[in-house]
Amino acid sequence: MTDNDVSVRNVLAIATNYGVEQDELTVPVEHLRGWGATVDVAAVSADEIQTLVGDKHPGKKVRPDLTLSNADPASYDLLLIPGGTLNADRLRLQDRAVEIIRLFTKLGRPVAAICHGPWALIEADVLAGKKLTSYPSLRTDAENAGGHWVDEPVVTDGTRGWTLITSRNPGDLKHFLRETDAALATKTA
Repeated sequence: MTDNDVSVRNVLAIATNYGVEQDELTVPVEHLRGWGATVDVAAVSADEIQTLVGDKHPGKKVRPDLTLSNADPASYDLLLIPGGTLNADRLRLQDRAVEIIRLFTKLGRPVAAICHGPWALIEADVLAGKKLTSYPSLRTDAENAGGHWVDEPVVTDGTRGWTLITSRNPGDLKHFLRETDAALATKTA
């Protein structure tokens, strides 16, 4: 076992129980589990997560492993925040989700957010001075929160003591997963 042995890494994915974009949750979770990481999906409640495809068509149902209230950020090496407009809008209103994000950044642990996922980062007030991307409609919100928004498939910013990985949409998942893999393979605090 080495410092970059992914089989000893733990990932926390956070979502609400309705409206998460299917591929932005399921593809990274399956990819990381297939790579050997332990991935826990935490939702607002223990009820199944109803994913959506394109923010409107019902997708797969996902059983969460735990609730947001039971998630201990100190037990994880990376935080995954999938998008989906409805999911992201509701997630940023969950005090525990915002607290989890703040704790990850204080611990110096990487955060990977895709599409509308950065809305929760804006709510957590952790974007000042960070370069990021997202779904284009979040640009003004990200800039108003002090972030430097760019239109690129993936952006990794390791400044301010923690790594932020962001992508624009499900079409960028290949790039997003490459950068998430790299962050997870690096020993974190």
